[in-house]
Amino acid sequence: MLTIQDLNPDVLVAEYAVRGPIVQRAQELEAQGRKIIYCNIGNPQALKQRPLHFLRQALSLLENPELLDNPAVLAAYPKDIVARVRELLKKHPPGTGAYTQSPGIPFIRQAVADFIARRDGVSVDKDNIILTDGASKGVQAVLLALLTPPTDGVMIPIPQYPLYSATLALYGGAQIGYYLDEENRWQLNHQILTASIEEAIAKGVRPKAIVVINPGNPTGAVLSRDNVEMIVRFARAHGLTIIADEVYQENVYDRELRFHSFARVMSEMKETETSLFSLHSVSKGFLGECGHRGGYLELRNVPDPVLAEFIKLQSISLCANVSGQFATYFMVAPPKPGDESYETYVRERDAVLADLKAKAEILGNGVNAIPGLSVDIPRGAMYAFVRFSLPAQNGVNVEAMSADERRAYEGGRDSEYCLALLEQTGICVVPGSGFGQRAGTLHFRTTFLPPRDEIESLVERLKTFHGNFVRALENA
Repeated sequence: MLTIQDLNPDVLVAEYAVRGPIVQRAQELEAQGRKIIYCNIGNPQALKQRPLHFLRQALSLLENPELLDNPAVLAAYPKDIVARVRELLKKHPPGTGAYTQSPGIPFIRQAVADFIARRDGVSVDKDNIILTDGASKGVQAVLLALLTPPTDGVMIPIPQYPLYSATLALYGGAQIGYYLDEENRWQLNHQILTASIEEAIAKGVRPKAIVVINPGNPTGAVLSRDNVEMIVRFARAHGLTIIADEVYQENVYDRELRFHSFARVMSEMKETETSLFSLHSVSKGFLGECGHRGGYLELRNVPDPVLAEFIKLQSISLCANVSGQFATYFMVAPPKPGDESYETYVRERDAVLADLKAKAEILGNGVNAIPGLSVDIPRGAMYAFVRFSLPAQNGVNVEAMSADERRAYEGGRDSEYCLALLEQTGICVVPGSGFGQRAGTLHFRTTFLPPRDEIESLVERLKTFHGNFVRALENA
């Protein structure tokens, strides 16, 4: 019989905190009848965000084209959606039930190219677009293609989304962590980047790429244009490829800020030597269509032989799922003014984004009013990385610990805190150690996706819990 010792050791060391032991315990409690507020993962529709009518109506006709022959049914659909689906089926007669070209349906790739061109004012070749099963598959393809283990490494932000650390572990690559600047709203810092890459090189690691998540997960930060320019110059100076995780580009809540894509900034800087892989997804933004697993990968400043290898990689899985490809199409080609579905689309889109902005403020202001807790109120994405303090434990000298010992000790403390929070309040969050954090700090990541009343309840429960938890430690 197969034993765990027979498995690939890289599988055993890979971890994915957002669905780790605390979430598993939450599911056990829920099965026992407990009410759980799941704030562990960016899964909007699981947390009562309603799907947009436009996308679901269009997909329903694509999935069941016989409805197009039923006038009584079609009376319930906006005319522009019906006309759009008929045109799509002329362009792609198999609909959603057949394999497509490996990089995706050509007219959808063209629609993605047009979307990027409108967004950034840059030229885009549809042949440099690959449609993927969500952004995650694009990330995995890029890392797999770039890495030559065990010497190659990739710079990833700390705190980071654990897809990156887990994938690097699976593929045998080295993780080069660079700390985000918590005191400067989680922007990137050139001095920290330089120290990180120099330390990696001194250890014999060959840096190949830098990952940037903007807007940020788990921090909710939105990078300034100056920050993006600095990253481009840093990548060029060190011969790094840029992997731009831009899946939250629609989720910017501060009116003084805007999303700056790497494609646009690099074009305006006339940067043609640094390779860029940028990713987007239907799972986030205001769609929240996580289950459809749709997204795209754009390759920029990449020679044709390299592009061909990425298409080969995609062909090994045949193609991205076709419903997800069409969902991606509807994301990048929404209704236009004058379409019957336009006003409903705009109303629903704006309502989702306004609700997320309000909930980010409710959570941020509420947390900052709790003694011992603090957070930079999220200005983007769907998460907050909450910092909390706990009294020192008697007899424990963290300064005498090695870096690994301290990381394990502090990881145990934030995990204990988050597990107790779950057991006592039903709130499911993820320990900061699952994302990475500076020594001497403790955090947890929470989403602000649940309904407003649950966010308000979360803040009140958290206030009571934290006070009780700290007092228990002080009296121990």
